[in-house]
Order: sequence, then C-alpha cells, then structure tokens
Amino acid sequence: MKVKLDGVRRISVIGEYIRLDALLKFSSVAMTGGEAKVLIKGGDVFVDGKQCIQRGHKIRPGNVVRCFDETLVVVQGGLSDADG
Repeated sequence: MKVKLDGVRRISVIGEYIRLDALLKFSSVAMTGGEAKVLIKGGDVFVDGKQCIQRGHKIRPGNVVRCFDETLVVVQGGLSDADG
C-alpha cells in the first residue's frame, strides 16, 4: 500500500544509490524512462532543493527529490511506500 504523509513518500533503495531517472520510474512519478528523461531535462526535478537536469545523477539515502507535487525521501533498505 502506498502511504502519503503530507505529500511525502519514503522510497527505499537497496545498495549505495539509484539513478534519478530510475527513481522517478520506480516511484511512478514517471510512467516510462522516456517520461522521466523529459521531466529531468525540462527542469522539473529538484534534488535537495536544487534543480537537477542529469538523468544519471546518483540519488543516495537521505536525498529528497521533488517533481511537481510529489516529494520523495530516499531511505536505505526495508519497505518503502512504493512497495504496496
């Protein structure tokens, strides 16, 4: 089950990092990798409050990603709000 708390979702990653475009697709912010690319290159994605236009930007636990009204907090391991 996806749980939203004040528009913020926890997204769990296994490993050291996840690429920004993969995170957007995994979290269903973007439906396809192509859509993720358009959002990123269009300047609609912010990492820790700074605009990010690099698809391959490494997102690590502790980073906060925002795209329009979606805010994703990346956490290490365990269950995420995207698991349900």
